[in-house]
Amino acid sequence: MRALHTFAICAYQDSPYLKACIRSVMGQSQPTNVILCTSTPSSYIRSLAETYQIPMYVREGESDIQADWNFAYEMADSRYVTIAHQDDLYSRSYVETLARYLQKYPDTSLFTTDYVTVKDHQLVFGERLVQIKKLLRLPLRIPRLNHISWVKKAALCFGNSICCPACTYRKADGEEAGTAGAGKPFFNSKCRFALDWDHLITMAEEPGRFICAEKPLVYHRLHKDAATNVCMKNSIRFQEEQQMFSRLWPEPAVRLLMKYYQKAYDSYEV
Repeated sequence: MRALHTFAICAYQDSPYLKACIRSVMGQSQPTNVILCTSTPSSYIRSLAETYQIPMYVREGESDIQADWNFAYEMADSRYVTIAHQDDLYSRSYVETLARYLQKYPDTSLFTTDYVTVKDHQLVFGERLVQIKKLLRLPLRIPRLNHISWVKKAALCFGNSICCPACTYRKADGEEAGTAGAGKPFFNSKCRFALDWDHLITMAEEPGRFICAEKPLVYHRLHKDAATNVCMKNSIRFQEEQQMFSRLWPEPAVRLLMKYYQKAYDSYEV
């Protein structure tokens, strides 16, 4: 019988936070699969995989966020997969909460949760941006509506209110582990920074329910080497987020939204 869920950890170089991430997914209150995927194999990563007895898969080729995510997604042999970011931590009840929602709503294509930001090893509560995102996710907490395309898009039209590491995705029926190249890649975006937002908009247009458990079940770490922080040092983030708003709004609205959306960038500064 196919497993319900897999945490597919994406490991990049020798992150000092990887061990804590592994311990958080291994310590779930409900058993689940855990695998480690990397395009930068090292003795450090291998030793952690051996210590915690986790299957390790190596992707050949140059490191790339989208390619690495697709590889992790493909290697997971389960109905649902969480692409775990190596810097983040998962609450002990993440999988238990996921299973409870899936039992009630088997048509779920995306499961996500609230999250807590971690900066400089400190938990950050009550940030204005986090509270705004929680409000934007409100449509996803309405079971009678959260399977409808425009309702799912409502959580994305004023910005990406969904935290990428908190997402669990449903794999297609008959999609087996290790089937790279067998069909269209799961993530198929031209974006580097906003690829998760781009992908969620595409998912919202397809059948399936978006479920949000509004509990802080993920601890999302921000640090100077994180991809979010790196992209903010150049124009990548601005350009790609402008493109995302253009998928959802006419040009005059895009200009207005970007004017105010940029003000939220300070929340990601480390």
